[in-house]
Amino acid sequence: MMEAARRDLARMRESAAAWQELRYESTKDGSDANEVPRAKVLWALQYDRRPDDLPLLRFLAEQEALCRRNAPFQGIGEEARLAGFLLAVHGQVEDVWRQHAIKRANFDTWCGYDQEHVFAAGAEATVAYVRASEHPDRDEVLEFLLDREVDDEDVREWLEGRHEWFPRDPGDEDPLTWVERAKLAGERELARAELDRWALSRSRDIGTLNQLRYELADLGEFAEAARTQREALPFADSDWDRAVGWCVLAQLERQAGDHRSAWDALRECGAALQGVADWREVGLGRDFVKELYLLAGVAEIGLAREVFAEAQRQARDVPGLPPVVLQAAADAAQRCR
Repeated sequence: MMEAARRDLARMRESAAAWQELRYESTKDGSDANEVPRAKVLWALQYDRRPDDLPLLRFLAEQEALCRRNAPFQGIGEEARLAGFLLAVHGQVEDVWRQHAIKRANFDTWCGYDQEHVFAAGAEATVAYVRASEHPDRDEVLEFLLDREVDDEDVREWLEGRHEWFPRDPGDEDPLTWVERAKLAGERELARAELDRWALSRSRDIGTLNQLRYELADLGEFAEAARTQREALPFADSDWDRAVGWCVLAQLERQAGDHRSAWDALRECGAALQGVADWREVGLGRDFVKELYLLAGVAEIGLAREVFAEAQRQARDVPGLPPVVLQAAADAAQRCR
């Protein structure tokens, strides 16, 4: 994966005309057609940093701002953070506009993209530069800068932390970083190999098991994710945690196609919920009912009817069921009639 990324970076360094392969390009479903090629070049830039790459980095940051602004599900994305950090390392005050464009791209970037990106050239220098500018975004950016208490020491400490987050040596990366990158690149086997490597280096505590279960499910390994969730169940020390654990297991067993085990898990969830006060008034209660209906919609017909009857019984006492649950109920009813 990284060998191909290094080759792509070499091509970008040879000719700026090739940068168009990395531009933001919306597809019919709203995704970015060039998200992965751009990400690979950013990964390569992380481990091979050169002063002459500043124009390329500026282009990539601009494309990340467009990508985040138009993303159908918003979000920040690790690549936007990486582009912003690599740009910040150069400490050029004129990049304040690019950093602010990422910051304001959507609600998630506004909340989660570190404000220090915008001050990366130094707090006082950045304010002075923007105040003297005639840029069309001057007033908006100046208001942003003056509304925040950031000094040069804050920026220095932030950059130190970002250098640890984005190391220069690929060997210093957390294996989970390679899992996520391999998934983004569509290299499922590599993602699984890196996940196994990560898991072998960790103790089998609840944090490890929860992360492993999530990653396995994200890779579509639902049966293995279910086995991992079963391993995590003994760590639950309250009725609430037990109910959550059984509900998660039911979902994974359903996704793995083991409908009988999913039904068993839902019955265990229902039993644990009896020890949770007012469970019908919270999201967990709605999740429980939703999972009952979803299982009734796919299980073999005899089991489906049994599960559907329980779903109907529980749903009567759970207020505020959202549309997604009502749709699952309608689908199950159609199947079980």
